[in-house]
Amino acid sequence: MTTIIGAVVQVGTPLYDTPKTIQKLGDWTSRAAAEKAQLAVFPEAFVGGYPKGIDFGVRLGSRSDEGRDTFRRYYESAIDVPGPEVDTIGEIAAKNNINLVVGVIERDGGTLYCTALYFSADGSLLGKHRKLMPTALERVVWGFGDGSTLTAPKTDIGTLGGAICWENYMPQLRLAMYQKGVEFYCAPTVDDRDVWLPTMQTVALEGRCFVLSACQFMTRGDGPADFDPIQGDAADTVLIRGGSCIVSPLGEVLAAPVFGQEAVLTAELDKSEIVRGKYDMDVVGHYARPDVFSLSVNEKPQSVVITD
Repeated sequence: MTTIIGAVVQVGTPLYDTPKTIQKLGDWTSRAAAEKAQLAVFPEAFVGGYPKGIDFGVRLGSRSDEGRDTFRRYYESAIDVPGPEVDTIGEIAAKNNINLVVGVIERDGGTLYCTALYFSADGSLLGKHRKLMPTALERVVWGFGDGSTLTAPKTDIGTLGGAICWENYMPQLRLAMYQKGVEFYCAPTVDDRDVWLPTMQTVALEGRCFVLSACQFMTRGDGPADFDPIQGDAADTVLIRGGSCIVSPLGEVLAAPVFGQEAVLTAELDKSEIVRGKYDMDVVGHYARPDVFSLSVNEKPQSVVITD
């Protein structure tokens, strides 16, 4: 398959309501499928939520009881992988005959992870990637992934891969993805700054791959009545403004960022453009200098307890 339709889905989480979120994921996947998309990327932390604007009761050297209750609530909104919600997302992919990449908050023991799940068009879970480096206060509520989830699943449309939000500023991670032959680089995010688009253009140009970045559009009204973000209490207060985009292997913006609304953005992605791009730059091939630079990647699962 040389040419496909790719989609980025710019939607916000119904915060602390996972069943409603899964229903919304199904509805918006159907919208992407109606646009004939064969690949749809959802934002970072879409299932489980990104409660932007709260501090979980953290002060240097102390935590509050209220913050612990907020974390408990957040933990209860997360999902197990595998688990019933994952099965339902797989059914959504199969029903719409679409490859899906979905940002979720994954629950594993007592720890939460910011994770991207990869599903094939037949609904199979192909792999997951746990965010290696949560940013700033994210480190209070999310654990650190390890190299065992640096996955690049092969699908009927090509090789998927990518990084979550500010992981895209980790050059070693990007290089590891390029080495895996990623063709459709998926970047779920909640970064809604103006500089995000040129960042995605840089990744596309560097890796000579298609980049699909989906960002949430979320307002205060997406949270419950007792959600109290620092940005304000008005229902229409924008917490995450969007900015999803699709970029070609030569840095052309195929789907320009949209702000201030939920949306599905689509573009035609011709894989021959990847080959045309690598004609003059392949950073893990003819444009590499392994005699000068090399990268060692540890992809072994890390465990605090090792038994014989």
